[in-house]
Amino acid sequence: MVIRNVNNLDDYVHNLEQKPSEVETLFRDLLIGVTSFFRNPTAFDELQIKVIPNFFTDKNSDSVIRIWVPGCSTGEEAYSIGILLQEQMEMLRETFRVQIFATDIDSQAIVQARSGVYPAASSIDVSPERMNRYFTQDLSGNYRIQKNIRDMIVFSEQDIIKDPPFSKLDLISCRNVLIYMDRELQSKLIPLFHYALNPSGFLFLGPSETLGEFENLFEILDRKSKLFRKKYVGSGFLPVGTFIPPQLESSETPRTSGKALVESEPQLRELTEQIMLQYYAPVAVLVNQRGDILYLHGRTGMYLEPAPGKAGLNILKMARDGLRQDLATDLYKASVSKEPVFHPGLRVKTNGDFTTVNLALRPVAAGPDATAGPNLFLITFEEVKKSEQSQTEADGIGAGEDGKSAMEGNARILELERELQIKEERLKAYNEEMETSNEELKSSNEEMQSINEELQSTNEELETSKEELQSVNEELTTVNTELQNKIADLSQAVNDMNNLLSGTGIGTIFVDYQLRILRFTPQVTQVINLIPTDVGRPVGHIVSNLLGYDRLVEDIKEVLATLTPKDIEVQTRKGVWYLLRIRPYRTLENVIKGAVITFTDITEVRRAKEILKESEAMRRLAVIAHDSNDTITVQDLEGHIMAWNPRAESMFGWSEAEALTMNINNLIPADLKEGELVILKKLSNAEVLEPYHTQRLAKDGRIVEVWLTATSLVNAAGEAYGISTIEREINAENTKKEGHD
Repeated sequence: MVIRNVNNLDDYVHNLEQKPSEVETLFRDLLIGVTSFFRNPTAFDELQIKVIPNFFTDKNSDSVIRIWVPGCSTGEEAYSIGILLQEQMEMLRETFRVQIFATDIDSQAIVQARSGVYPAASSIDVSPERMNRYFTQDLSGNYRIQKNIRDMIVFSEQDIIKDPPFSKLDLISCRNVLIYMDRELQSKLIPLFHYALNPSGFLFLGPSETLGEFENLFEILDRKSKLFRKKYVGSGFLPVGTFIPPQLESSETPRTSGKALVESEPQLRELTEQIMLQYYAPVAVLVNQRGDILYLHGRTGMYLEPAPGKAGLNILKMARDGLRQDLATDLYKASVSKEPVFHPGLRVKTNGDFTTVNLALRPVAAGPDATAGPNLFLITFEEVKKSEQSQTEADGIGAGEDGKSAMEGNARILELERELQIKEERLKAYNEEMETSNEELKSSNEEMQSINEELQSTNEELETSKEELQSVNEELTTVNTELQNKIADLSQAVNDMNNLLSGTGIGTIFVDYQLRILRFTPQVTQVINLIPTDVGRPVGHIVSNLLGYDRLVEDIKEVLATLTPKDIEVQTRKGVWYLLRIRPYRTLENVIKGAVITFTDITEVRRAKEILKESEAMRRLAVIAHDSNDTITVQDLEGHIMAWNPRAESMFGWSEAEALTMNINNLIPADLKEGELVILKKLSNAEVLEPYHTQRLAKDGRIVEVWLTATSLVNAAGEAYGISTIEREINAENTKKEGHD
C-alpha cells in the first residue's frame, strides 16, 4: 500500500480489482523462496547414509526410482538429491532410471529451476569436488548443472493443496514447506504423503517440521535430521479422494438435499424411474474422449471383458472381438464432430457365440455449460431381438441349397470389403489426427521458442539485477563491518571510562542544562544520597550529607552562567572533608551541555596541613630555644634532663649528649638540694613559682650564680609531666646591683 500510495485497505482492494497485474505482484511478494544446495548439510549426510542406498536394494537396471520434491523453489534441493543419487550409482557402477518430480506454486521459480544456472554465491555448502564434477562455469561466472543431473528432474508448476499428488514414490522431500501452513493444511498433507509413497518409501522434512498427530503413519529413522519411513496402517488413509474431479465421482451416490435424507418414503416418481431403468434401459457406459470408463450402467459383461496385463478401465482395451475396431472409430468421430454416432448390426463374439448389437455414442455435457469441462460420451449397447435374428436367418435358408455356396462367398467378400473400408476410415482418421497433432506441435514449438527468448531476456535482466544487488550487498557488508568495529571501540572506551571513574575514587555527577542528573559514580553516594533510579531527577531534589553547605544548585547555575570553575571545601556529617569542584561540561565541538560536579576526599590533606602547622610552631620554638642567650632545659618530674640548649653547654661545660644522661641533682650544690626538692614538689603539683636566685655547679666545679625561672609542663588533663627552666647567669656587677636593690 505504501508503494502504490494507497491510504486505506478498501482503496487497495479496489486497486486489485482494477489491475490484475497487481494481484500477481502481491502474490509474488507473499512467496518465500529461500533455498540452497545441500541446505543443512548434516541432514543431507544422514539422507545419503540411511536412505539413498535403500533405493537400489533388490532393483535391476530397468527399475524406476521415483522422488517428489514439493515446494522446490528454484531447484537447488532437487538437484542436491539428484547429485546424491548419481554418486550412489557411480559407487555401485550401475545405471538406474531416476525420475525426480520437482514442483512449486511459483512459476517464475520453476522457470529458473529449469535453466539450471546459479550464481557463485549458491555454492557455499557444495564441496569443491562436487562443484568440479557436477557444475560447469560459464563466461559470466555463473555455474550450470551437468546434463546428466538435469535430465533426472522434471520441473512443473503445482499447488500441493489443490492439485493431485504423484504416486508410487520412493522418497518425498518436503523441506521447510509445512512451517508456512496451519494445522488444518498439515493434517491434510501428511496423510497425502503417506498415500503417495511406496510401502517402503521415505519422507524427508525440514528441521522445524514434525508429523504432528500422524506419527503412527511413519517410523522415525533420524529425529534430528527429520527422516521417516512409511509404516503399513491397516485402516488406511485415502486423502486422494479430495483430488478426484467431480465427473469421476460415482453417480450411484445421489446428491440429495437434507430434506430428502430425512424422508422415510421414496417419491413415487423416483421409484417408477428406477424400475424402468432396471428393466427397459439398455446397457450403457460413460467414458471420456480417451475411452476411460467413468461409470457403468447395467450388465456389460457381454460386451466388455478385462484385458490381459496391467489392470485398467479403458473401454477400447476391454471391448470384445467384433466391437473393438468399430468402437474406436466411432468414438473418434463423435469426439471430432460432437454429434451422435450410430452403428447398427455389429456381431460381437460372446462366449463362443455371436450376438448382434446396435451401438450408439452420444456426447454428454459435464455441466450446465455444454462447452465446459472434458468431453464425455454415453455409449449404449442395444441387443437385437432374437426374433429379428431368426427372421434374417430364415430368409437366408429360403434361398435354397443351391445358392448356399454363392451366398457364403458373397458374404465373405462383403465382410472383407467392410473390414477394408473400416481400416481405410481408421487410417484416414489417424492421418487427420496426426496432421492436427503436428500442427499443434508446430504451434507449441513456436510458442516455446518465443517463451525461450523471453526467458533468456528475463534471465539477463535478472543476472544484471543480481550483480547490482551483490555489489550493494558487498558495500553494506563493508559498512556493517566498520560499524561493528566502531561499536567495539565505543564499548571499549565506555568500559575504560567507567573503570577510570570508579578507580579514581572521586565522586562525580554529570548534569544537563536543566540540572537533571545524567550519570554518577558510586563514590558520590557517600556525599549525596543517590540511587540508580535518581537518573533524570533534578540534583536539587536529592538530600545531601553536607554540613553548612546548601548552595549546590546556585553554584552550578553560576558556573553555567559564567563558565568559571568553582572550588569549595565542604564537610560531611561524618567529619570527612571534600573538595567540591564544579566545571562546565564541554563536548568535542566545544559546546556546553551541562556541568560536572566532583567530590575529592581531602580529609588526609587537611590533617597533614594541621600537623604541618603544629610542626612549624614547634620548629619556631626550637629555634628560639636553640638561639636563646639563656640556658633552657627540660627535665621530667624525677629530675632527668630531657633538653639542653647550646647556651647551657657553654654555661655549665657539659655537652648535650652528656647532659641528657644526667640528673638535675648533679647541677645543684649540696647545701641547696633540700630547698630544690621543695621547689620540685611544688612544680610537680603544677604550682606557679616566681623567678628566684640560686646556684648551679659547672663541670669544672665552679659555682655559677643564676636567675632561674621554673615552669611546670601540663598535658591536656591538667597533669604535670615535666619542668622547663630558664637560667640566666648573674655576673659580679649584676650581683652588686642586685644586692643594692
